[in-house]
Amino acid sequence: MSNYRIQGATGEWEVVIGLEVHAQVTSKAKLFSSASTEFGAEPNAQVSLIDAAMPGMLPVPNRECIRQAVRTGMAIEAQINKWSRFDRKNYFYADLPQGYQISQLYHPLVGEGALTIDADEKVGIPEDKVIRIERIHVEQDAGKLMHDQHPTMSYVDLNRTGVALMEIVSRPDMTSPAEAGAYVRKLRSILRYVGSCDGNMEEGSMRADVNVSVRKVGDTELGTRTETKNVNSVRFVMQAIEHEAQRQVDVIEDGGTIVQETRLFDPNTGTTRSMRSKEDAHDYRYFPDPDLLPLELDDAFLEDCRASLPELPDAKRARYTGELGLSDYNARELTAEVETFARFETLLAATAKGIGKPEKDVATQVANWSLSVAPGVIKALGDEADIAHATAERQASILDMQAKGEISGGQAKEIFEIVLKEGRDPAEIADTEGLKQVSDTGAIEEAIDTIIANNADKVEEYRGGKDKLFGFFVGQTMKAMQGKANPAVVNQLLKEKLG
Repeated sequence: MSNYRIQGATGEWEVVIGLEVHAQVTSKAKLFSSASTEFGAEPNAQVSLIDAAMPGMLPVPNRECIRQAVRTGMAIEAQINKWSRFDRKNYFYADLPQGYQISQLYHPLVGEGALTIDADEKVGIPEDKVIRIERIHVEQDAGKLMHDQHPTMSYVDLNRTGVALMEIVSRPDMTSPAEAGAYVRKLRSILRYVGSCDGNMEEGSMRADVNVSVRKVGDTELGTRTETKNVNSVRFVMQAIEHEAQRQVDVIEDGGTIVQETRLFDPNTGTTRSMRSKEDAHDYRYFPDPDLLPLELDDAFLEDCRASLPELPDAKRARYTGELGLSDYNARELTAEVETFARFETLLAATAKGIGKPEKDVATQVANWSLSVAPGVIKALGDEADIAHATAERQASILDMQAKGEISGGQAKEIFEIVLKEGRDPAEIADTEGLKQVSDTGAIEEAIDTIIANNADKVEEYRGGKDKLFGFFVGQTMKAMQGKANPAVVNQLLKEKLG
């Protein structure tokens, strides 16, 4: 249970949150036409006669859009409805040429499902929590009004008109901004794993309508909700909830009432403002679209959808901890994004092959390198780092040398720096730049013998029970060897010689 509370003048309040996430389906063509969906085209360059609502044009469903929505439903273990239907949602707006949007109200493609957000004490999520998903329906997007092109007129870009969207509707199961943020991140991760949406919120291919209401702690009745439209980042979703919940508490405690309405979020001020009174379904005069037959899915289509699903985040995380022996933290961080696990798995395979050991024996070393060491070096170099030089083969070569004791952790970082700047071979760098550990016991023994002879008093103290002095001898040996001695060999020889 979330511990997020708002302290008001009349007591403690809790917030109830539901999200409607609009995710643009990954497809080359729109939902009902063959027009391109590519981002960044010139205004009105990707508009078919169907998108422009020319008389006599009939929509035809895009099979790939339906397939991607079904695969998404399967990824959240939702009910897939073998029979579904499109409806017309009627309203007038300048960027909607048809005068209606083709959507699904009564019989959606995907029914109830769920996803689990992970516990994170740092942000106030004490335990894993299941967020129920009510439905996923497929609908077409509207166009875009541009108000900054002319001092007195608004321009209309219809490139987005007809682009396929999945509207993923949650139950009001979230009770804090942190939970809502975790839900959006987890959902975006699943969409990217499946490949049904790129999850790019900045480009508008994923955005959220945020439904918020408040009630006194202990109450069971839901308060009147507001809906903040088209919020386009996880951070803004959390800010919108925080502001809107506090605003509602202030209104109620001042003797006012919350109006069911649509609101807009202003990212510059972190506040919401009223847009229009909230319509109910009957205001849109929904009715079945007469131009479209119901969608009927056969078993072969569903089997093909299921067979095409990749290993999903929760299953991958369980495999990383169970089979590879990674910590919960490393497994969670590595599986959060598609790009992260892809880089890790490529590097893991290359490193295991190079060292000649099973993947589970080198997984922790590769995980720590991927999550901490390599990003740290890249960040420190800034503009000097050329990521193209950091191939899996080069990084595996560095990890190979480190695992074999040929280089230290510090030397691995130095070699990686040179790789990033110059694109040279790591083994060649280690040889020519003098970045190799000395594991020659003769040279190390000679240094240790000299240090013991010069510090007879400290040797006596150590042998007398002052164990902390062992670090002194290690430091002196490493100093004598100019930091190039293999620490494991140094420790072993010192223990033998100091008794």
